[in-house]
Amino acid sequence: MTDKPDLLQISPFPPHMVEALEQDFTIHRYFEADDKAAMLDKLKDSVRFVATGGHHGCSADVIAALPKLEVISSFGVGYDAVDVKAAREHNVRVTNTPDVLNDAVAELTLGMMLALCRRIPQADAYVRAGDWVSKGNYPLTAELTGKRVGILGLGRIGKEIARRAQVFKMEVVYHGRTHQADEPYPFYADLTEMARAVDWLVVIAPGSASTKGIVSRDVMEALGPDGCLVNMARGTLIDEPAMVELLKSGKLGGAALDVFLEEPKVPEELFALDNVVLAPHQGSATHKTRRAMGDLVVKNLRAHLKGDPLISPVV
Repeated sequence: MTDKPDLLQISPFPPHMVEALEQDFTIHRYFEADDKAAMLDKLKDSVRFVATGGHHGCSADVIAALPKLEVISSFGVGYDAVDVKAAREHNVRVTNTPDVLNDAVAELTLGMMLALCRRIPQADAYVRAGDWVSKGNYPLTAELTGKRVGILGLGRIGKEIARRAQVFKMEVVYHGRTHQADEPYPFYADLTEMARAVDWLVVIAPGSASTKGIVSRDVMEALGPDGCLVNMARGTLIDEPAMVELLKSGKLGGAALDVFLEEPKVPEELFALDNVVLAPHQGSATHKTRRAMGDLVVKNLRAHLKGDPLISPVV
């Protein structure tokens, strides 16, 4: 019987995914190792595969320490934590898990928007505190219908958000690297201009050097005191200190945030604000979607093992 090839597991994974990996690979749990350098040295001549999460990624040092490495399979659509440049230099393939999470992320995006404009968390607290009885009806809120939403990043997930926003009778516009002629939504070449023209700005572009800080103070000031910011992408895309300052001063109307600059740390100043809704990076966090993501990680690794084309390569 042929020995199973060695796989370095950089991140914790759901049990079903680990069970699937164990069928074809000998797993070495890097995230549990006390002496990670010693583990890499021990495995340097045998590890051909890495499985990792979108946040842990795979550094240039790890890639360089594993000269036999062939594939890095990443759990998540974002792969900004994988050193893609180093992977290319060492002829290492990289895969991610696109498409299978589009619906879950788009669904939560609209949920966060509803929670913010209809003040659902506050209304829930109002009922639980007995205020409905003692103080009467809850104050009136805003709605999504008839508002204009600008989407930063009209990729797979951005398109799903746009479709759902239209169901809520919102007008959709977008900004991205290029104008997509086959899409029916108006395109803005300038992000600040778009922010000035919309009621909602939804951030769903990839995290990268080119998008770092793209939602600047100027963009948020253009969005203004009646505008709301939604970030479902990466914390790096937003000037977080400026955002906190503008939310506190009322120069930015509100924010619904699923991602942050230094997760799991969240700026504590946000906790006291009544014009924000916060979530712990839950975009794809449903049972169905996480299982599908895990299955795709495994399928990519198995495909390479069998000599078949990778299913969702990025490198």
